[in-house]
Amino acid sequence: MPIVDSQVHIWAADSPERPWPARHEPHRPEPITADDLLREMAAAGVDRVVLVPPSWEGERNDVVLAAARAHPERFAVMGRLDPEAPQSRAALREWRAQPGMLGLRFTFHRPSLQPLLTEGRADWVWAEAERLGIPVMLTCPHAILHHLERIAERHPGLRLTLDHLGLLPGTKDEEAFRDFDKLLALARLPGVAVKASALPCYTSDAYPYRRLHPYIERAVAAFGPERVFWGTDLSRLPCSYRQAVAMFAEEMPWLGAREKDEIMGRALCRWLGWLC
Repeated sequence: MPIVDSQVHIWAADSPERPWPARHEPHRPEPITADDLLREMAAAGVDRVVLVPPSWEGERNDVVLAAARAHPERFAVMGRLDPEAPQSRAALREWRAQPGMLGLRFTFHRPSLQPLLTEGRADWVWAEAERLGIPVMLTCPHAILHHLERIAERHPGLRLTLDHLGLLPGTKDEEAFRDFDKLLALARLPGVAVKASALPCYTSDAYPYRRLHPYIERAVAAFGPERVFWGTDLSRLPCSYRQAVAMFAEEMPWLGAREKDEIMGRALCRWLGWLC
């Protein structure tokens, strides 16, 4: 069974030579490097990782692409793009020609970032990504999922993946899952998948986080194991990397061997076109 993490951030330090925009603090004070991550993967038994550049670094992909070029068998990238930058239309046309680049990733969980989605200012991206066969990952809280639904309906050939089951940072347990049915309703759209990622962050429970299991089971029942992708968002996990793997691989007896094989990596690789 290939074990492929659908989301991990690596990054470089803020410096005068490579300054960060004034957004928000990183998950950890010290950067996670590619070498750090490779050691973590070896200890946890993770075969591959989809690298996602963090929003605190701005719309740049240099660190993650360098890691993917150095370790193409271990890393690939869902990169950041500023839809309002003049050069972005030309860049998107050559997006997957960049070694290691699989697709796009956008963040709409903060109010300051949401107008790109809610006001249609990124609509050209969805049309072009559909035309070019570029998959998209995005954060989108349950309250504004109707915008994601609109995009999926207009662009049935576009592969959209919703991060962290659409959960809002800072919420836990019943509060976090209060509008979970809005997410499940998107399962009717075959171009929408979900990442079961960072989930230990959304509960006050301890490992193996059994309060989360009924929600995960509902997501798998709705989307099928072919459209639910395991992941960690490692830099903010409240548990070890190994525990994040074992939670799915060992602590959910209702998942059969085929379902685990799909959820833990095979379905993600197929969805993104990352050959196993």
